Amino acid sequence: MSWINLSSLDQLTDIKSESFNKLVIIFKHSTRCSISKMVLSRFEREYDLTKSSSYFLDLLNHRDISDQISSDFDVKHESPQLLILKDAQCFVHASHNSINHTNPIDFI
Repeated sequence: MSWINLSSLDQLTDIKSESFNKLVIIFKHSTRCSISKMVLSRFEREYDLTKSSSYFLDLLNHRDISDQISSDFDVKHESPQLLILKDAQCFVHASHNSINHTNPIDFI
């Protein structure tokens, strides 16, 4: 899986615009959390997201971006967290083990 690193607030504007043309996925990950690592690893093994843009957010380095995502998409901050965006709206989000029961391919 090829992640796009989400590392600046400016990218959120582009992500919203991009979501009008294709499905956009944001995976929020805490690099020090063993649960987050396990969920990310399982997610990467189970899903082929080549038909979407997939963004990876390192929460430890970019909490400000996570806070802005919470505000922009009206979702509570959680980690790990998966958001599926379309038309500049978050229409599916999941956290922890619920992530692996949310198949983004179902929404493409």
